[in-house]
Amino acid sequence: MTNKNCHRLIVFTRYPEPKKTKTRLIPALGAEGAAKLQLQLTEHTIIEVKKLMKEISTAVYYTGGSQEVMKSWLGNDLNYCPQQEEDLGNRMKFAFEDSFKLRFSRVVIIGIDCPDLNIEIIGNAFELLDKNDLVLGEASDGGYYLIGLQKIIPELFQNIPWGTNEVLSKTIIIAQQLKLNTFILPVLSDIDRPEDLAIWEKYRMN
Repeated sequence: MTNKNCHRLIVFTRYPEPKKTKTRLIPALGAEGAAKLQLQLTEHTIIEVKKLMKEISTAVYYTGGSQEVMKSWLGNDLNYCPQQEEDLGNRMKFAFEDSFKLRFSRVVIIGIDCPDLNIEIIGNAFELLDKNDLVLGEASDGGYYLIGLQKIIPELFQNIPWGTNEVLSKTIIIAQQLKLNTFILPVLSDIDRPEDLAIWEKYRMN
């Protein structure tokens, strides 16, 4: 079993500024409402991942805002890094590279769009990396809500149609071509479109 001190969890998020976040939900929620949802989903995710912080190093990779603003919002007990100004694939690749340069041996990236993602699933992803090259969490919209690696594999982030329902399938094809041992976690739903808002309603009611 790998020492959990060598594990790193990366959370990708965006500072909740109106008109710049959750733009596909603006027609349903308005710009302010979409930003509020971004805030709520991020805080929901951070509350969950902080349960793992004694075992796993956690870093927030953000766009918008600043390190000071992010610390004021989400707390001083997390590491903060700005995302690179590239497409999503390159931003994830750079984040993985950062962590492997710091000698973390198992690295997992998640977003904040999937409220059903919990510490059991995240912890399982790290355990699965002991025997797999790649772990993916399948999102119901054809993307993925989690990706875990033992080392950087740049091909996984190249020529992927980000933001479409082909992200997961294209990634799996590349993994097969590279002969990677791959594990797919259970399907969960992201909150990206107006029809997804019902998923979040059950959390607001609790």
